[in-house]
Amino acid sequence: MPERKVYRFRVDPTAEQEAALARYAGARRFVFNWALARRKETYEQTGKPISWSALSVELTELKNKSGFEWLKEIDSQLLQQALTDCKRAFDNFFQKRARFPKFKKKRSAQQSFRIPQRVKLENGRVYIPKIGWVKVRQSQAVDLPLKSATFKRDATGKWYVSLVAEFDLPDLPKPSIETETAIGIDVGFDRFATDSDGGMVENPRFFRKAERKIKRAQRELSRKRKGSANRAKARRALARECEKVANRRADFAHKFSTSVVEENNTIACETLNLKGMSKTKLAKSVQDAAHRETFRRIEYKARWRNRNFVFIGRWFPSSQLCSNCGHRHQELSLSDRFWTCPACGVRHDRDHNAAKNVRDEGVRILVAAGHTET
Repeated sequence: MPERKVYRFRVDPTAEQEAALARYAGARRFVFNWALARRKETYEQTGKPISWSALSVELTELKNKSGFEWLKEIDSQLLQQALTDCKRAFDNFFQKRARFPKFKKKRSAQQSFRIPQRVKLENGRVYIPKIGWVKVRQSQAVDLPLKSATFKRDATGKWYVSLVAEFDLPDLPKPSIETETAIGIDVGFDRFATDSDGGMVENPRFFRKAERKIKRAQRELSRKRKGSANRAKARRALARECEKVANRRADFAHKFSTSVVEENNTIACETLNLKGMSKTKLAKSVQDAAHRETFRRIEYKARWRNRNFVFIGRWFPSSQLCSNCGHRHQELSLSDRFWTCPACGVRHDRDHNAAKNVRDEGVRILVAAGHTET
């Protein structure tokens, strides 16, 4: 199956182009809300929802009605994509992945639209149908054919473009598995990660470090009168503080995952019940660490670079097993950072020992799945 790669760049539009981008986002919001209203209206009147093909025909006819001629100034694929987005929202609701679709607000800080075709990127500029070439801050070369483009304005008022490209991975055999050179990764909240080779990465705690500034920005926002220009400025100031945290966290996740994949041919990662832990008193630490996003990046980068990769089941007792003799110390508590095996007498660092067990279990699973061991 083809793999997807997404390139995200900052857009630097002129004042005229920024107004055009805002019109495109407004048109997408209008069509989404119109389709949602038509579905609800038809269901209330007939007991059956209007089909999406019929909505597509109505949308074409809507452009010729009085008061809606402005829709002709918008790229037609963008309008059809808004219908697709509404359909996806209903599909997610019926498959119990989301709540019933809501009308999109005009005053929402985040506005976006998607164009599935005819968007080009050349020489640090992106071509948008009916708008023209817009400057982007292209941080890396894009040598793959583009499939779609999503433009989004974030809460700070900056525009970004996400370009989706598809490519086929070469059908290459996986590298042989060597237990001595494989790596296991145990994660936590005091230490972000500990590997089976003894390496440790401290938890950066990006949100915790920025929490004071964020609270101050939230207080400033709460003091401003609703609807005022000062409140809008305070909202953007708060968004900028949150944006800094998100950017630092994403940069850390990219650098950590890249180093892990580039330096190892066989990788095993611990699995945590992060969804359940997010409902406990550890919720802030769980969300600040963002282990799930780091795992996701390690997984797809390992696939792109033809590495052996496996997740270890969450019920595997990696911390309780002695990596030297295999004895299970069930009396081990969470507060025990160091412990001595009662069977062989070896003293363990809890996280380092768990990482070794994760590595050994990962090798066992890969070999059982048919991977070659040397």
